[in-house]
Amino acid sequence: MEALLELEKVQRVLSLMSSRGLSHADSSGGGGADADRFLAQFLLFTVQPFDSLTVENKFLLVSELLTKATPDTLEEVQHLTHLEANQDISSGGLLQPIKKFKMHAEKSTIQAVPMVGFDAMTRAKSTLEDFCRSYFMFHGLDVNTPQAIFKYLPVLSFTESYMYQLDASNEDCLHVVPDDNTSKVLGKKEESLNETSLSQMIEPLEGLLQCQGLMTDRLQTELKSGIQYWSLERKLCQALLRNEKILIEDVMKAIHLKSFDYRVLNLLMFQLTGQHDDVMNNTFNILRMFAAIYGPLEAPNMLAKCIGEAEEKYESFSKKLEPSLSGSYWRRCEEATKEGRKGGKISGHAYGTWNIPRVISNEESFRRERSGKHDSCAVII
Repeated sequence: MEALLELEKVQRVLSLMSSRGLSHADSSGGGGADADRFLAQFLLFTVQPFDSLTVENKFLLVSELLTKATPDTLEEVQHLTHLEANQDISSGGLLQPIKKFKMHAEKSTIQAVPMVGFDAMTRAKSTLEDFCRSYFMFHGLDVNTPQAIFKYLPVLSFTESYMYQLDASNEDCLHVVPDDNTSKVLGKKEESLNETSLSQMIEPLEGLLQCQGLMTDRLQTELKSGIQYWSLERKLCQALLRNEKILIEDVMKAIHLKSFDYRVLNLLMFQLTGQHDDVMNNTFNILRMFAAIYGPLEAPNMLAKCIGEAEEKYESFSKKLEPSLSGSYWRRCEEATKEGRKGGKISGHAYGTWNIPRVISNEESFRRERSGKHDSCAVII
């Protein structure tokens, strides 16, 4: 029904354009019906409400812009927004304003605020559960009390889902590896562009948290850590596809940055509870990175060493906690270990034993083989 209403609007504008001699078909240029539909969609977009701008304001702004803009300008905009040159806009989707709502005490007004999709919310579910069960105890809250969960769930759920949505956007770039010529032309400029894009995408979330009185300097720093992680993830994973050398320093930095969302949620809890904040997808995988640095034979040993050092630090930190809190935390670790086995056989240490999988020494060959099996199955089906 909504699509039919939109089509009816376009048809009305097309009729108006024809009666006023504004149709492109009336001029000597080409394009015909496609050109008229584009112009009709443009006129519809122009009259949509936008903050305090009147129709006259928008007309003057567009007129002034068109005297300065050139086809080269449009190509630059196309590159900046990652739009494909042949993207279909016949439906007018790109010209339709996205209506987002920000709640004020008196009324709702159209503003730019962050929005999340259902898929991102679904992906965030397990992280949120683990965060609540592992961190609520540090905020004096009982995770088994529904009131404790639902009181803070809106902010926590929205924030984590929004970050998962940005994470999904970043993963779309992991398979796109510029060729040698493109890399030489773009280089750091392209990487900077991606970082700028992610920074702009996370700004609405920052604005929302600011409006809710939750933003702090430390929280903003952790959100920037997320941008750094996504940038580093692209750098490392694309380097693997290009068979380029990667540095252990970058891998270890990525490991630290990867858990930025837990730190964001924890800082939010300090704010929400009135405490001070002082107190095959080519995704990042530490074993892949270690294999690229140390080789497939030495990588498991180096990873085991790294894990051992991290566990020693955790053990040392836990001893600084109050005994009851330390006990609660380690009981949660034991629960998480059992849950991770999903009902499988439990053996070894109560907090789990590390099982480092077989290193894939030739990833390109592995992907080729798996891809061939997938294609065969598709044909059989």
